[in-house]
Amino acid sequence: MPLLPQPIPLSAPACPTHARFCAAPCSPSSKAALRPRIIPQREGRALEILGHAIEYLADEYALVCRRPLHSKAAPSGEVQAIEILKAHSRDIYSSCPFAPSLIERICLWLDLLRA
Repeated sequence: MPLLPQPIPLSAPACPTHARFCAAPCSPSSKAALRPRIIPQREGRALEILGHAIEYLADEYALVCRRPLHSKAAPSGEVQAIEILKAHSRDIYSSCPFAPSLIERICLWLDLLRA
């Protein structure tokens, strides 16, 4: 007789993405990280520009590191600049609102039908 999956106890926090696969319940921050966000045009353009700048600096740093006389003793200005740009990119992305989940959209649709 094959083993059937055990139901998740109601007391355990639900994690729709990993409900049957996680040994431990997922933390709220990991659930928030998996949710898509609505990125307005202005913020999207800023993220695009920051991404290109980070890519450019990373490519330049990779070329500098390949030189035989390059000293790897201390982090260079390029690495610090990349870290600053990445921090700004994370700030912009985290300031964007979450996209409504399927359940939230269905509830909104049902509320509109009742009105």
